[in-house]
Amino acid sequence: MKEGAFSLENNFLIPLAASSLAAVVTSVGIYTIRRFEIWGRNNTTYFICFAAGVLISVSFLHIVPKSFTMNPYAPTFLLSGFLLMHLFNWVITAFVCQRDPDARATLGLIPLLGIGFHSFLDGMIYSITFTVSVFTGTLTAIGMVLHEFPEGIITYLLLLKGGFSEKNSLLLAFLAAAVSTPAGMAVSYPFISKVDDSLLGALLALSAGTLIYVGASHLLPQAEKERKRFSLLTLGAGIGVAIIIITSH
Repeated sequence: MKEGAFSLENNFLIPLAASSLAAVVTSVGIYTIRRFEIWGRNNTTYFICFAAGVLISVSFLHIVPKSFTMNPYAPTFLLSGFLLMHLFNWVITAFVCQRDPDARATLGLIPLLGIGFHSFLDGMIYSITFTVSVFTGTLTAIGMVLHEFPEGIITYLLLLKGGFSEKNSLLLAFLAAAVSTPAGMAVSYPFISKVDDSLLGALLALSAGTLIYVGASHLLPQAEKERKRFSLLTLGAGIGVAIIIITSH
């Protein structure tokens, strides 16, 4: 349910602050891989594992059950969110594979557009979850903010690999992976904040499907490619943190 104790202005400022924090963390990731490349490459996997643990746990233990109580068709929207993200990533991958693997558009620009769109959707998820409740939004934000750090690193490296200069890679990565998140929140909030509880439940389930996809089909497989000594422990820590927060509420 929406929390009527907060004014419209206050409700807007909370998700705006959370999405802006995500943008800051993404920017830190971009700066880190540029300034401290060796440290960034060695530790990115741990951030990915921890973020995946939080996102997946929060989705299954809180967001999904919450959406089911708000809309009887929430399971359908949950599946739709997962499949839509899979379809989106399939289209991006298929388009990339049809190009010359050495072309700049393939290695840098096309993935950049995909990341930009994904980050814009992240901003919409902030609007949805904080409209449901501050607690739901905060839980979601914890996992999402954590996964922004490696996303900034990955975006910057993709652009460098695509032939862009360090300066242009820095600027484009900042715009696509960082700025797009608060932009998505600001654009979507005026509409989402006015919908009824049933539609909000459907949107929440749709969001849960996308978060589960990001955690299980994007973050974890990426971590598997570069296994680190404490990867499993870090994943467990993310799950544990999520469980502690949810059960203590």
